[in-house]
Amino acid sequence: KRGISMQLQNRKRHMIDLLFPIALFFIFTLSALMVVLLAARIYQSSVENSSRNDTARTALSYISEKMHQNDMDGSVSLGTFDGCDALILKQDYNGDSYTTYIYAHDNALKELFIKDGANADASNGKKILDIESFSMTQVNENLFHFDCIDQNGHSASIVVGLENEIN
Repeated sequence: KRGISMQLQNRKRHMIDLLFPIALFFIFTLSALMVVLLAARIYQSSVENSSRNDTARTALSYISEKMHQNDMDGSVSLGTFDGCDALILKQDYNGDSYTTYIYAHDNALKELFIKDGANADASNGKKILDIESFSMTQVNENLFHFDCIDQNGHSASIVVGLENEIN
């Protein structure tokens, strides 16, 4: 009897010795999977927030860069184009005069580059970015203020100063 009782105890002990590492492995695997899923969710949320917040700032950075590229005496001004408030950039290429209009139309910031005297309307512009609203004011001769609200409601502002260099 004593030998049979020892065999049963050994069998139970061996069963626990087998089940404990397997249970521990499953707990570890489940924990690792939960950490990976949580990290992926946080990363996705960060990427979405970053892309949403950058739209308005990207539009204003684009405008600032275009203004600095055309920073020559009298070549940057505000006006209207086809009923839209527009940033107007004048350029000369090979003896011909061209104008770039940057304006808001159909919930988009658009740009249109045309030869002076050519017929075009606001719908002909190339869409730069989707926006909710865009406004611009000229503070003084060399200082411009721009406000942009993207389609997610995020707003950004920029003040651009020009040096008006003469080539």
